[in-house]
Amino acid sequence: MLQLDYDREQILQVIDKVTRKTLAMDLTWDWPCGVAYYGVSRAYKTTGNKDYLNMLIQWADEYIELGLPDWTVNTCAMGHVMIMLYEETGNQKYWDIVMSKVDYLQNHALRFGDHVLQHTVSVANDFPEQAWADTLFMAAFFLLRVGSKLNDQAMIQDALNQYYWHIKYLQDPGTGFWFHGYNNVKQDHMSGLYWGRANAWGAYTMSQVKPLLKDWYLYPQCMDVECSLRDQLAALKLVQTENGLWRTVLDDEESYEEVSASCGIAAAMINNGNPLHTKYVQKALGGILKNISEDGRVLGVSGGTAVMKDREGYRNIPKDWIQGWGQGLALAFLSDMIK
Repeated sequence: MLQLDYDREQILQVIDKVTRKTLAMDLTWDWPCGVAYYGVSRAYKTTGNKDYLNMLIQWADEYIELGLPDWTVNTCAMGHVMIMLYEETGNQKYWDIVMSKVDYLQNHALRFGDHVLQHTVSVANDFPEQAWADTLFMAAFFLLRVGSKLNDQAMIQDALNQYYWHIKYLQDPGTGFWFHGYNNVKQDHMSGLYWGRANAWGAYTMSQVKPLLKDWYLYPQCMDVECSLRDQLAALKLVQTENGLWRTVLDDEESYEEVSASCGIAAAMINNGNPLHTKYVQKALGGILKNISEDGRVLGVSGGTAVMKDREGYRNIPKDWIQGWGQGLALAFLSDMIK
């Protein structure tokens, strides 16, 4: 167990500020909202504050009545909050949306190779035979949550297959870091850089596997997840900055510190539970809290990022705006601190 020093009341106050700011953002039904409202869901489950639940219900009901977009890997991120709304309300319409997203992922989404989900951001074939770390949060983690809830072994195996191949495609065995993406057509990692938030997607979602699967040790792919996360976190601790954060390109000292990646990585360390990571999480807490404004904005969060062509592409992604994924990953981290 990690031995962390924090003021619980202070964390609760910060969670409240970030949650209320997030719910005031007028987010639309896509992956930024999916990550943001996953974080709000975590805040609700941790604090029990019914205001958060009621605001989510109001938003969801209004959006459902207005009409939902076509499903893609990215829009399936919204499935996370639908799971929570169904669990809390018992309203079948939320679960129907969950299962509609599952049907899309299982039967209609583009795949390649060993049944690996291609990352899609629209109904077009945007990135042929490309695997991105983002897909683990948007789709694989979502499938694992539903499969675990239903005890659907085929769904669990599909989800774990996504983890297995994303590890094989994206983790550098030499460094332990994750690349942003893999192009199966060209058999390369495109820019070949270790993007910070890609490492957060990988680490955070891998840290959720054991809690979701009661008999996780009976699934061979879980051994790959456990070892991948172990090696990744061991490498990540070495590139944490003096401010307690991680850079948008992990091993590039000229890249800026990026707060959403830092939240996801630190949360993964908490969930993994290695006591030797205590000092790194403690340091991250200080750095993250310094980047949350009085009105609940998570600062220093890079904009939406495709797999860029080169190092300069990542360095120049703006970080001046509030982003749903920054809000959501911060809420996940803060909730894990006091769970």
